[in-house]
Amino acid sequence: MNKPIASDNPTIDLAPPTRKAHSDVASRLLAWHAEHGRHDLPWQNPRTPYRVWISEIMLQQTQVTTVIPYFMAFMQRFPDVGSLAAASQDEVLSHWAGLGYYARGRNLHKAATDVEMRFSGQLPSDLEDLQSLPGIGRSTAGAIRAMGFGLRAPILDGNVKRVLCRHEAITEWSGNPSVTRHLWALAEDYTPHAQLSDYTQAIMDLGATLCTRSKPACTRCPLLQSCKAFKLGQTRDLPVAKPKRALPVRQRFIYVRLNEDQQVFLEPRPAKGIWGGLWSLPESRFEADLPEAIQVATERQWVKRAEDWSPLPGFRHTFSHYHLVLQPLIIRPNNAGDVEVETAGRWFPIHADALPALPAPIKTFLLSLAKHPSS
Repeated sequence: MNKPIASDNPTIDLAPPTRKAHSDVASRLLAWHAEHGRHDLPWQNPRTPYRVWISEIMLQQTQVTTVIPYFMAFMQRFPDVGSLAAASQDEVLSHWAGLGYYARGRNLHKAATDVEMRFSGQLPSDLEDLQSLPGIGRSTAGAIRAMGFGLRAPILDGNVKRVLCRHEAITEWSGNPSVTRHLWALAEDYTPHAQLSDYTQAIMDLGATLCTRSKPACTRCPLLQSCKAFKLGQTRDLPVAKPKRALPVRQRFIYVRLNEDQQVFLEPRPAKGIWGGLWSLPESRFEADLPEAIQVATERQWVKRAEDWSPLPGFRHTFSHYHLVLQPLIIRPNNAGDVEVETAGRWFPIHADALPALPAPIKTFLLSLAKHPSS
């Protein structure tokens, strides 16, 4: 957990905070939030459990400025749990496309169905009930309970972890299980028993606007006087970064089938796995070489002659655990009449408003291809 840091300065107090110190922290955060916090985010006006839930899922690993237009469009189409549960997964994902981490969108749809069936269409306020829903973990459940219902629950998202690691001068990676347990205990202790919605928003806002990853604005921070990292001159060193490891590189060929009308052939992806539930271009297995990729196209009766296909420059997309290199193969109409061996796919015009829910890099590639067709 928190390793002691040697210091020659006798005025630095690294003792565990007292209950009074916890209360002082909450008071200072609430006072700062009243004057400097964010009060005009779209999910705050009106603030309902449903809107808090949707915003919290969207904000996972995504910046507020990116989320706002997606949230507004999502609310317009799915204003409540019932409309979200009644929609098809494909329609939900079409409103999610571009936000990334598509399991979040699939889980939203599943959770809405669960809320309809198990909780009569009303999002529950109980932490265990919330965590029983797909895609809702402990911190998200706490945020929904605190900001959506005004009930006490700690949170520990990335912003809060950073604030606590600096405030308590925690010198180990926050992902270590023992450190995570310690952080949850701190989050619980610092959470007040009143003004839960404001406090929760305040500590998140502090991490998002002042206690940022780089160049934290310490002199404007309401917790400056009790921040141990500041006293030790370690605000730029904490929190400790996750130990780095080299990401592996994986390759796949993608088949860009174009018909005489310059439509592209797309297939729905499996529900599980990367880009689950979205539409995309047909693809080879991982690490297939070019002869194997062409053999697959031949077996599916897309290719009969060498002139039926040609390669395009590959492009890379990075996931959290590996780099994916996609190598496009243009497949032109051939004398076989494009016999369809498969039945799941469909032809789509390559226009932004005509394409189904696609992974962002695939959509970008296709729209670029339509704008600058290869010879």
